[in-house]
Amino acid sequence: MRALCNGLLLLALLGAVVASFAYLGLDLRTLLEGTALQQMGAYAVRFLSPDLSAGHLRAVARGALETLAMSGLGTLLAALFGLLLALPAAGRFGWPLRSVARLLLNALRAIPELVWAVLMVLAAGLGPNAGTLALALHTAGVLGRLYAEALENAPREPAAAIRLQGGSQLSAFCYGVLPNLWPQLLAYSLYRWENNIRMASVLGFVGAGGLGQMLYMSLSLFQEARASTVILAMLVLVLLVDGLSDRVRQRWVRA
Repeated sequence: MRALCNGLLLLALLGAVVASFAYLGLDLRTLLEGTALQQMGAYAVRFLSPDLSAGHLRAVARGALETLAMSGLGTLLAALFGLLLALPAAGRFGWPLRSVARLLLNALRAIPELVWAVLMVLAAGLGPNAGTLALALHTAGVLGRLYAEALENAPREPAAAIRLQGGSQLSAFCYGVLPNLWPQLLAYSLYRWENNIRMASVLGFVGAGGLGQMLYMSLSLFQEARASTVILAMLVLVLLVDGLSDRVRQRWVRA
């Protein structure tokens, strides 16, 4: 009976794949007909010959710095705003504010970064300002939810002891709660920074600045060599940020 069910499931999956090809009208034979392979090979050769001229490298370096600044500033603003929303979302100020804060966090992270970027381009104009705001808004929703869950699971005894000694609620949070949560909050923030580096490179396709905008312009003008240089810069930037984030985690989080 189990073998029969597995066989039916496999047939259903194969049927779904065949139906998908039929519905979408995909014709893979065209990839092998005529000069298609020759054209793809010529395109790949042009793409694998990056433009390393001094002027273009300077422009790519400026774009990389712009992308790095967008992701860093966006993540920092998101961490601050997310922490402010995480306190009421964790129930620290009663259930009415908890419901409102959680609703706002859900709304912020439900809208993808690209949609936020389009909205911010319309509101703030083309350029890195729109990309920074888009990253900050979406990431604030994500980090705020993670921070709120960490606050809910944090032990309350240290903060309660400070309150019993006459300390204020702010002192209890800063000295009784935050030191225990700091490594976890930092790990969440670094992880989102790594994601935002990649996303900041994509937001340029809707006019939000950075390497993504350079890549979009190069591809639009069929400048494969320049586009290849931009893609290599994206790869190097992501690897550098990943390495830096890992070093920070090893020093301040894992320790």
